[in-house]
Amino acid sequence: MRHNLGDNADGNAKRAPGRPRSEPARLAILHSTLKLLAQKGFPKLTIEAVAAHAGVGKATVYRWWPDKAALIVDAFSNSATRRLHFPDTGSVRTDMSQQMRQLIKIFRSRRGKIVSAVLAAGQSDKSLIDAFRERFLRPRRQEAYDTLRRAIQRGQLRKDIDMNLLLDSLYGPIYMRFLIRHGELTPKFVDGLCDLMLGDANSRAVPRKKSRASVSLASGKNQ
Repeated sequence: MRHNLGDNADGNAKRAPGRPRSEPARLAILHSTLKLLAQKGFPKLTIEAVAAHAGVGKATVYRWWPDKAALIVDAFSNSATRRLHFPDTGSVRTDMSQQMRQLIKIFRSRRGKIVSAVLAAGQSDKSLIDAFRERFLRPRRQEAYDTLRRAIQRGQLRKDIDMNLLLDSLYGPIYMRFLIRHGELTPKFVDGLCDLMLGDANSRAVPRKKSRASVSLASGKNQ
């Protein structure tokens, strides 16, 4: 079954009524999840242990997260999101390359072990892979779409380009190397992917209109 990562999520889901969320408690739960995950691993991590370590009741955790899978993915995403925003440099190749370089830094760090554990366990735990796709991949994908749309407006990409195929072609090899480990994740590897998929993107950009002064100088009228 194919899962759509397109423009369906608006991020405005309503929260069930109850006491307002406490940001310090939420952060304590997320930090405790990461710490215990590193110590115990995914199979032995429990909501009860996280709640005790964070100093909150188990009901507080379940009020915000439906299960362990959602909690783990949110904990990882919270720790990585700020580094994974897409820049807007005016060059689609640069925008994608910079974000992809940040992604491989995370995959090569200790947090990469969380991702590999989630993806491995997710092969037999549908709720876990669903949580990873919806809570981590989808928000990144939406930002990537915005980046590609800006490139289309600048004339750097074709208007009819298949954005899903382009993104899969850019990020698929990263996940493959991350999981199969047949090669290293390096900035050079990212540059190679961007050259392959976006190498001529900037050459298709719509040229900026020259000012009258520039045209005059170029034609020698002011000389």
